Amino acid sequence: MAETVYKKSNSGRRGIKFPSSQLKDKNLSEFLPKEILRENNINLPELTELDAMRYFTNLSRKNFSVDTVFYPLGSCTMKYNPKINEYTAGLDGFTNIHPEQNEDFAQGALELMFELQQHLKAITGMDAISLQPAAGAHGELAGMLIVKKYFEKIGEKRTKVIIPDSAHGTNPATAKMCGFDTVEIKSDSNGIIDTEELKKLLDNQTAAIMMTNPNTLGLFEENILEISKLAHEAGALLYYDGANLNAIMGITNPKLMGFDIVHLNLHKTFSTPHGGGGPGAGPIGVTEKLKDFLPVPVVNFNGKKYFFDYDLKDTIGKVKAYYGNFGVLVRAYTYILMMGGRGLRQVSQDAVLSANYLREKLKKTYKLPYDRICMHEFVLSGDIQKELGVNTMGIAKRLMDADIHPPTVYFPMIVHEAMMIEPTETESRETLDNFVEVMEKINEEIKEDFELVLERPVRTPVSRVDETLAARQPNLRFCE
Repeated sequence: MAETVYKKSNSGRRGIKFPSSQLKDKNLSEFLPKEILRENNINLPELTELDAMRYFTNLSRKNFSVDTVFYPLGSCTMKYNPKINEYTAGLDGFTNIHPEQNEDFAQGALELMFELQQHLKAITGMDAISLQPAAGAHGELAGMLIVKKYFEKIGEKRTKVIIPDSAHGTNPATAKMCGFDTVEIKSDSNGIIDTEELKKLLDNQTAAIMMTNPNTLGLFEENILEISKLAHEAGALLYYDGANLNAIMGITNPKLMGFDIVHLNLHKTFSTPHGGGGPGAGPIGVTEKLKDFLPVPVVNFNGKKYFFDYDLKDTIGKVKAYYGNFGVLVRAYTYILMMGGRGLRQVSQDAVLSANYLREKLKKTYKLPYDRICMHEFVLSGDIQKELGVNTMGIAKRLMDADIHPPTVYFPMIVHEAMMIEPTETESRETLDNFVEVMEKINEEIKEDFELVLERPVRTPVSRVDETLAARQPNLRFCE
């Protein structure tokens, strides 16, 4: 177990020493209310700059990250983040800007936001974009608030939202938060929405259908135009979860499929850093009839200057302080310009090719519940290996000893012992082949002595942990 930074602390050690000041010391109580002042010592560790640097550098090396290992995390598109993104986001004019700065002195930043809106409109086919939401689920929330306000505006009280059984868990949670009842629709034998079942569920109480396409099994919803027609004939809206946009950029778009509202995950599809709880950005796009419902402000251009536009008569209001996670927007803008239209199409084609390459290779060893051409990801089952003594979690733990981050496990829940694998377009064939070899080796190890596999990992800073106990009884103390 790694020592905490407090174990490295020695009284009197400093990283920097300020010269003595001629100014008279003043007590904080002269400036701040007594009730917000700390009464006890803050107990910060005392280290030299060198000790602090070594501690945190060595700590970072214990992490799995896409910069250090293969990260085939299905549903989350953990593609490589080009370092030019960090360079542009770190430019002085972007890092030292203030959100309350006068618009006249922030024209460069506003132009970037406006141009990013334009690019995202072209990619999604939507008619209007707001960059404000801070993450995918946040974009979902904004989208479903628009659904709610839209029906209030036209004087209809609709109560339910239809969601596939393979949906991201945030979908039903978001719909519920907005006051809707959620109705699950089962996948058919091909892993896509059963349109006959959908017809039975659609009625004048249906506010929306929430979908992603391709879905979370990595399969394209081939009946999407019929689904869109059925939804609109029932007066409902069609919502697009943009988590899987990496499979279709430049090939098709949500507007062509008939969607009315889209959220995007800039921190997935457009290469900005993803993981560790942030940063994120979840812009939302809508068709023409919903553009006045977007969160404010959006960025507009009057031919002379760029400005924040708050004049949307049906807006759901603000969903975040200021204007969104600007640094993430800069990174996504950089990536889009660097790739261009043809490049983004190539991204999708390569992501689909990589996924199908792995699917074909691994289905010889692991159960493939839906043996069909997939899009950017696919789902295996560890049922065969579980019968031999090692479940999917055991396989995931073993992968860590091979310097491979485990894929998403036990999701989607409609696949027993699920392993959801997304290689992305940024990995080489050699990396993919190594993953196949490791997965095949694990299968052989299970056959030979499954108990040894259950002891893995042994090369990581922490070996077997009880994730259930950690989630239900977290120990948040980091020092005495």
